[in-house]
Amino acid sequence: MYQVGDFIFYGSTGVCKILDIIKKAPESKEKARLYYKLDPLYQNCTIFTPVHEAKVFMRPIISKEEAEHLIDTIPSIQAKAYYTHVSSQLAGYYEESLKTHRCIDLVRLTLSIYAKKRAAQQQNRKFGAVDQRFMKRAEELLFGELAAALSISIEEVPEYISRRVRPRTKETK
Repeated sequence: MYQVGDFIFYGSTGVCKILDIIKKAPESKEKARLYYKLDPLYQNCTIFTPVHEAKVFMRPIISKEEAEHLIDTIPSIQAKAYYTHVSSQLAGYYEESLKTHRCIDLVRLTLSIYAKKRAAQQQNRKFGAVDQRFMKRAEELLFGELAAALSISIEEVPEYISRRVRPRTKETK
């Protein structure tokens, strides 16, 4: 069971802070249950979810050390762009990466879509709307968790990654 003040990754919402654990009775005649009161860090709402038998994926956010290690591995990650002319297949492929709720999968997804974007730009082709939408979503989830783990703002994450990766890239040349 998580504690008040903990940061968790909650389903497709991303990072949330547990504001409270409350007991409330559902509208039916069931007995009262415990609920987490969640405050999403990057959305303006409040979420109540059962402490036990939750239907939405929850896990603790990664630690600062895990975030730094993940960032350090970015230059070695091989990401291949996924191509299909069927939008629903492309969206389904991207959804599967998001559903793992793992930071490494978000990094791979983001890098693969960036590779696809670069290829489109080099060929003077338009970057697809589905690709754009999923790249934005993967970045929001990834950068949100990295920001919380590193105690920085979400806006600072891209520069933090760039600074941390850049020296390593130069060392390997």
